[in-house]
Parts: sequence; C-alpha cells; structure tokens
Amino acid sequence: MTILKTVNLCKKFGGLNAVSDFEITINDGELVGLIGPNGAGKTTVFNMLTGVYEPTSGDILFEDKSIVGKKPYNITQLGMARTFQNIRLFKDLKVIDNVKIAYHQNVIYSVAAGVLQTAKYKKEEEEIAQKAIDLLKIFNLEDKKDEYAKNLPYGEQRRLEITRALATKPKLLLLDEPAAGMNPQETHQLMEMIRWIKEKFSLTVLLIEHDMSLVMNVCERIYVLDYGRIIAHGTPNEIKNNPKVIEAYLGEEVC
Repeated sequence: MTILKTVNLCKKFGGLNAVSDFEITINDGELVGLIGPNGAGKTTVFNMLTGVYEPTSGDILFEDKSIVGKKPYNITQLGMARTFQNIRLFKDLKVIDNVKIAYHQNVIYSVAAGVLQTAKYKKEEEEIAQKAIDLLKIFNLEDKKDEYAKNLPYGEQRRLEITRALATKPKLLLLDEPAAGMNPQETHQLMEMIRWIKEKFSLTVLLIEHDMSLVMNVCERIYVLDYGRIIAHGTPNEIKNNPKVIEAYLGEEVC
C-alpha cells in the first residue's frame, strides 16, 4: 500500500525554482532515503510535505488523499511527524513536558475543564504523563525527565526530538539529517535506533541525510535530488554506482 506519493511537485521562490517536478512514492513499512548535495532542495521538499510551505504546483497524497493546503498540525494529526535538521525542542521546558505537548493534540477534555481543573482533566493529564514517562523509558531518557531540554547533551536532544515526534503516533516519520553534528559512534547508535524504532512502532520512514554510510546501511531505496530535480532512484548499491550521482557529489563529469 502506498502511504505517500507526490505528483509533479514544484516550489518557486520568486524566480528561483527550488524544486521541480518532484515525484516520489513510498510504500507502507519502507525506509526510504532522500539525498543530494547542499542546496539541492531536500529540506524544501520536507517543508512542503509537512505543510510549512505550500507547493507552487503539483500534489501531495498521504494515504491517497491530498494534503496540499493543510496546516502542519492538521498533517501531524493525520499521521505524519518530522524532526528538524536544527533541533527544535522547547528548550526552556522540562524533558517530560516536551513529550507531553505532543500527546496534547489528542486530549478529550474541554478548555473549561482545563481551566477549572476538573476530575476529568486531572485524570487525562495523569494518563498523558504516564504515557510520556513510558516513552522516555524506551529511549533511556526517563532519568532526565525533570531536566530542562536545553541542558541535555546534543545526542540526547536528538533522541528527545525523535521521542516527541513518536508521541504523536505517526504512520510516517520524516527525519531531517538526524546525524548532523554526531560523531561516528553516535551515528552508528542512531543507525541502530532508526532500524529499531521502524520495527518497534511499525513505521514508514523517510530520511534526509548527508552521512552516506548511514543512508547506505539503513535505507531500502534511495532518491537523489540535485538542483531541485530527481536525478536517480534505486537501491543503495545502484545509487552508489550511478554516474549521475557521482557527478552531482563530485561536481565533475564522470568518464
């Protein structure tokens, strides 16, 4: 079953074609990579998929329904979550509060119940807190639950951002350069974690990454973007031997 499909997706900023005729298909349960040189348009694609940018033209189908024009929070509610290249936590809130916020999109109690702190409000808040703790346990962050997010080491901030994304109960998880700023050991641990969460949470994953060893080792299929256009698509082995991909990364024609 296809979970995500784009059709002739384009984004212009003034006279600049940032993304042109971008087409990608991701099936349920896959782990797919999107790679390309700096400035290729990868994050622009993510921003269109998640409602941050509205496409200039084309369509985005999530579970066969168009999501073009929907707000980011609407898309999250449908089952698509993301992380960011530059970590975007609520850094002045505690670790547990960062996760609890993600659960609040599905609260049942009313605004009035929240203001009056009724029994229904208290019960649901207790349940959310327990869910947050249970999720933090999975990612070995339970002992940091009362620390402020800004005080966590870089690698733990990355884990917390992924934890928060998973709290929205996504079907499709978009990871925007999760290995950025990590050393080789941390990158290897991240690679194992991506594999594990895909199976643990029955997820489909779309990954943007510059670390080629990570991409080649975890992705089943890879799309290559250059100057806003898809120039190659295939298995990791096909991609690493593709002359167009080598040219794009080395900046010269391959003989």
